[in-house]
Amino acid sequence: MKLVDLLEEMEYECVQGSVDRDISTLVYDSRKVERDSVFVCITGAVRDAHDFAGEVAEMGAAVLIVEREVSVPDAVTVIRVENTRLALAQASAAYFGHPARELTTIGITGTKGKTTATYMVRSILEASGYPTGLIGTIESVIGEESIPAANTTPESYVVQETFRKMVDAGCKCVVMEVSSQGLMLHRVGGFVFDYGIFTNLEPDHIGPNEHKDLADYIHCKSLLFRQCRQGIFNGDDSHLQEMLAGHTCEVETYGFSQGVDLRADHVHLTDKGGTLGVAYHMSGKMDLDVEIDIPGTFSVYNSMTAIAICRHFGVKEETILSSLAQIRVKGRVEILPISSKFTLMIDYAHNAMSLNSLLTTLREYRPKRLVSLFGCGGDRSRDRRFEMGEVSSRLADLTIVTSDNPRTEKPEDIIADIVVGVEREEGEYVTIPDRADAIRYAIENAREGDVIVLAGKGHEDYQEINGKKFHMDERELVADVVKDGNFIK
Repeated sequence: MKLVDLLEEMEYECVQGSVDRDISTLVYDSRKVERDSVFVCITGAVRDAHDFAGEVAEMGAAVLIVEREVSVPDAVTVIRVENTRLALAQASAAYFGHPARELTTIGITGTKGKTTATYMVRSILEASGYPTGLIGTIESVIGEESIPAANTTPESYVVQETFRKMVDAGCKCVVMEVSSQGLMLHRVGGFVFDYGIFTNLEPDHIGPNEHKDLADYIHCKSLLFRQCRQGIFNGDDSHLQEMLAGHTCEVETYGFSQGVDLRADHVHLTDKGGTLGVAYHMSGKMDLDVEIDIPGTFSVYNSMTAIAICRHFGVKEETILSSLAQIRVKGRVEILPISSKFTLMIDYAHNAMSLNSLLTTLREYRPKRLVSLFGCGGDRSRDRRFEMGEVSSRLADLTIVTSDNPRTEKPEDIIADIVVGVEREEGEYVTIPDRADAIRYAIENAREGDVIVLAGKGHEDYQEINGKKFHMDERELVADVVKDGNFIK
């Protein structure tokens, strides 16, 4: 490949050497440098790749893309840009032959709901004859292949590489979660989304290594709508106008409010004996009755997100309804139907905000008892432990405090911190350090009408102890209890 072709959509200055040369690979990890590689110098949270410019040149890199001056032999071409992360995205798109131009691209951003909405969209489009790839928090899906995720939104090179694999596998569409970090770090640079979706926004991801404040978080989320053709927005969210600031896309809205393009009303909760759900009527640009076996008002929003997107593909209403009726998302209010007498579910709620939202939703179903089982991660803020304990004790009838990912801490110390929060409220509680034992206790002591939540692990199938990951899938732990049969059915 010619270097000049790699740089075709980039604003740059060639400060040394020539752009008229052949290159072999595009890399941003110095360990992957080969002869005639293009190396992009990224400034990370831990190290600055500019500091290794001389070393990568010695390893054979023929071209360096930089933000600041570096010292390398005259034979090395040096390309200077304003932002090397954006340059990596643009170069990656060119390197893989602009695969986004061969896909209908759908990007979903928001604090909550991204994961569930992406799976809903993929389910509907696949059932409608549109082979659809997925990139998200849990995994990337390319046809029958599933690749576990390291980040909600991967590095731009990986995004473009995945797009290319999707095209080669016959995909026509891709739906992906777009995080605020991904937007801030230009991981989805180098192409324009066909559809950009805003689900909701709450204060989150604010801290030294993420966003400096709420305004920065909101701004980064809003960048998606300067990079998409059609924007679809939750018209009920209090931050809607901030998300619309500077948008360059067409605008469509959904929600419960008057004046939105797709409106939900006549919402009612459903309980089918061990399975909780919600039903509603949609009016406006579509008119249909919707029912899904995922509980809560947030499930209305998630399904409306999917419908608002998929209607642009001209899919049949019966396909939408049948797909939503069957959808299950691993670790996101995932109901395990082991009994008709009580409801058992797994959810990723791993902080006070998400646990509060989940338990508040489940209380609306008026369970005989609401049982909350959770732990907290080690080597993280102790405040989270106090807060989650307090929330659970306030909203649940019984809190089962157990272990999550203790990492380098003792599980007993983490549990003791959680109990401090639990005892600030009046809810009953027990402590069972071993998570498998805790799950067994919850199921074998279930009462008719209970709703039991296994919170915190969600889609994770491991437990991290003393720096090592050990296999632990809550679904398997539940299956072991079910096999023994010591619970009400």
